[in-house]
Amino acid sequence: MSTESASRTTGRRRRVLFAAAAVGVIIAVVAALIAAGVIWPNRVAAAGYETRGVDVSVYQGDIDWTVLGSEDIDFAIIKSTEGSGSQDSQFAANWAGARDTDLVVGAYHFMSFESAGETQAENVINTVPAEPGTLPVTVDLEYYGDFHDNPPTRSHVKSILDPLLADLEEHYGMPPIIYATQKAYDRYLLDAYPDNPIWIRSIAKEPTLPDDRDWTFWQYSDRDRLPGYDGEEEFIDMNVFDGTVDDLRALTR
Repeated sequence: MSTESASRTTGRRRRVLFAAAAVGVIIAVVAALIAAGVIWPNRVAAAGYETRGVDVSVYQGDIDWTVLGSEDIDFAIIKSTEGSGSQDSQFAANWAGARDTDLVVGAYHFMSFESAGETQAENVINTVPAEPGTLPVTVDLEYYGDFHDNPPTRSHVKSILDPLLADLEEHYGMPPIIYATQKAYDRYLLDAYPDNPIWIRSIAKEPTLPDDRDWTFWQYSDRDRLPGYDGEEEFIDMNVFDGTVDDLRALTR
């Protein structure tokens, strides 16, 4: 190879390495911005929905609902309970504070795969007031702990979920909302529970349910920040409702 050819080859290699290094830096910067919540893939798609809201738990700490409620949000769904015996320690304060705002308010229960649906329903009923103007209770169906690697069978989940939903509907007078990750939806909810509004988590792209069912709520981000809370978790979950605020209020009891 001539000196000139070798020089050109070396130059090309340097340009390729430089380009690869530049791409690597860009990817790293974008990943860091996503992790920090500065940019988020779904925000553009979610901006097409006019009715927005948050879901919160003890991890957001003390919430100033006057401040948070004055943000560009229309609803708040608050963690109340988990399993058959656990209550969120901030639920009562969050419920009272949110109810003093103009937000449409609801509660959610984190469903356990390890206790009966009937006793989980009792936990919810003993914790969440059946107040006019509030949303149906949400049952949060997602994997946790070792169940990520060893998910329970559909029949096992059905044996818990069915009585839980039935007892909550009987007490509150409305079919509960079901929140699910995409994996949980595909395994446990596909082609089932047609009377229950679906709240789907999809933080990478706008969701499309595989059975062509319409979702009612969409959790599009777990990396937003809003003023008004000071807790262990610096971020807050953001959601949209597929409809107007009037449509949302029509879901309330």
